[in-house]
Amino acid sequence: MIELNLVGVRVELPTNQPIVLLREREGERYLPIWIGAMEATAIAFALQGIVTARPMTHDLMKNLLEEIGVGVDRIVITELRDGTFYADIHLQQNGSSYEVSSRPSDAIALAVRLNVPVFAQEEVLTEASIVIRDDEEQEVEKFREFLENVNPEDFA
Repeated sequence: MIELNLVGVRVELPTNQPIVLLREREGERYLPIWIGAMEATAIAFALQGIVTARPMTHDLMKNLLEEIGVGVDRIVITELRDGTFYADIHLQQNGSSYEVSSRPSDAIALAVRLNVPVFAQEEVLTEASIVIRDDEEQEVEKFREFLENVNPEDFA
């Protein structure tokens, strides 16, 4: 398994499709995953520290897990099958471990809220990652600037 850092969310043009962008913690490969607008908003809210008046779905999930004493150890993006990514949420409670299947976007939205690491299987990175060259690094910098100025309403 390879640990990933969450770079952020962005809207891919011209399709206006949101993506979440992850990068190898100790490498140069990036993993883009196309996600839904609601999940993009949930991740963006958490990254920006926006607190809503009432809990959003991923906040509720976090609150439920904490209330019943279930810890989340990590998120693992396990496979890419027929163009669809799959993930597992690794949980623990009272010395027992559990894995729950999840969409990567939901798992990442939860991970951001709980500050837990995200990993990917090497096979997933081999199949779906991209390497951004020096000239593309400027695009990543533009993306970082975009993240600093993005508003959740941009995903509506």
